[in-house]
Amino acid sequence: MTQITSSSPPGTATAAICLRGATKRFTTLDGAGFTAIRDVDLDVAAGEFVSVVGPTGCGKSTTLSLVSGLEPPSAGTVTVHGAHVTSIPDGVGYMFQADAVLPWKNVLDNVALGLRYRGVSKAEAHARARDWLGRVGLTGFEDRYPHQLSGGMRKRVAMAQTLITEPDLLLLDEPFGALDVQTRELMQNELLELWSGTGAAVVFVTHDLTEAISLADRVVVMTAGPATVKDVVTIDLPRPRDVEEIRLTPEFVELYKRVWDSLREEVEITRARGASHVA
Repeated sequence: MTQITSSSPPGTATAAICLRGATKRFTTLDGAGFTAIRDVDLDVAAGEFVSVVGPTGCGKSTTLSLVSGLEPPSAGTVTVHGAHVTSIPDGVGYMFQADAVLPWKNVLDNVALGLRYRGVSKAEAHARARDWLGRVGLTGFEDRYPHQLSGGMRKRVAMAQTLITEPDLLLLDEPFGALDVQTRELMQNELLELWSGTGAAVVFVTHDLTEAISLADRVVVMTAGPATVKDVVTIDLPRPRDVEEIRLTPEFVELYKRVWDSLREEVEITRARGASHVA
């Protein structure tokens, strides 16, 4: 059922994302160096959904920053569709931990914003925004402002805002972490439904192993910081998936144990480091 793979799926020559020896170092206020990630090798194919898990503070979000072009690598290479990443690549959609909706714009204008930045006319952008609001279940809320929405509704706006530009590379940094369990499961199912058939490569960072396994084709386990790839587990659960139902299957429980067995040691290392600093 469960198998360990390398970090590179078949056909990496055409990988949507390719990291080789990717390392990122930052300079701290006292002038000392801090290495967030080191020697990360990872490929993500077009149409593949990859979840990334690891201990708190290990550098998972830094990996997304390198892929998105928001940060350059200190060493190694990062390519998207075969081109070295030197700025934000075309076709990237990014959902952050905190939604990026603008409080002074209504829901319709927030969702249309990415298209407007790309030069699409207001009429066309609004028409496509209405279509996407329908897809995420927010028809009738076009004139509302973010402060008038629940947390789950704001996440639906952020998802429509991200997907309306039809990205071929989707980066998600714990987008559902602040939601209650029931709303999170609904959003996970909606994400899978909206992503299915798009051909977009997805990298999804999360602390939640259940979420990681429910969504992904592969789960990448990172070491304690500075992070590198420790393990990659293939999630050979059938699609389409209902995340509420699939978590009750024996196959899912087996996969959860497999991923947690790999991650547990890294969590304990991080916890021990924290305890030593307190002492």
